[in-house]
Amino acid sequence: MKTLVISDIHANLPALEAVFDHCGPVDAVWCLGDLVGYGPDPNECVERIRAIPNLFCILGNHDAAALGQLDLAAFNFDAQQSTLWTQLTLSQENKKFLLNLPETRTIGQFTLAHGSPHNPIWEYVLDTYTARVNFQFFNTSYCLIGHSHLPLSFIQASEITEVEMRIMHESQTLALTPRAILNPGSVGQPRDHDSRASYAILDTETLQWELKRVHYPYEIVQERIRRFNLPDRHALRLAYGW
Repeated sequence: MKTLVISDIHANLPALEAVFDHCGPVDAVWCLGDLVGYGPDPNECVERIRAIPNLFCILGNHDAAALGQLDLAAFNFDAQQSTLWTQLTLSQENKKFLLNLPETRTIGQFTLAHGSPHNPIWEYVLDTYTARVNFQFFNTSYCLIGHSHLPLSFIQASEITEVEMRIMHESQTLALTPRAILNPGSVGQPRDHDSRASYAILDTETLQWELKRVHYPYEIVQERIRRFNLPDRHALRLAYGW
């Protein structure tokens, strides 16, 4: 089954549409959370995701914050301002959709979590030590995560000690062997110094994971961020992928 894996859309509709146009036909879409936050189009992005057939979606920390489920003191000032605006902007129907999202899901051999299997909402997996700890918190062969906005893979060479971290690049294909933690990067706010939207295609039968990148008109998103008087930092970073 050809599956589109996306994460961290962050209310960036042009990036999301570019991914859908670029990926070609897929059998299912797995979304790893953070549909909203930072960007100017939270309702449009949630509605676009809601309309997808064969969708599996989980809750991200910015989704939870938009629902008032997280203390905003945990966010930096710019993220707080964006979240407050998102709380006021989201429709009740879209809030209801987010409210019904689980923190984790298990689909066959795959566990889905936004941050980590240990702490699905908040923990970042950015190094082999954190990854090694997190292998203890899921029982499937693979765990798919987002949150860091970085396309990374962590491969467990043995069930006890060795973990290898790989930075994934465009069109790089990884033949999956148990066990692994995989991150497709961010659709709407990449942070690996590449402004292009990042996503992955997973073949659940052949167990192939392929990272993809696609250009999108980030200038449109920058203009809309400024139109709504959202933090300018969130506009500037889109051009540079940081």
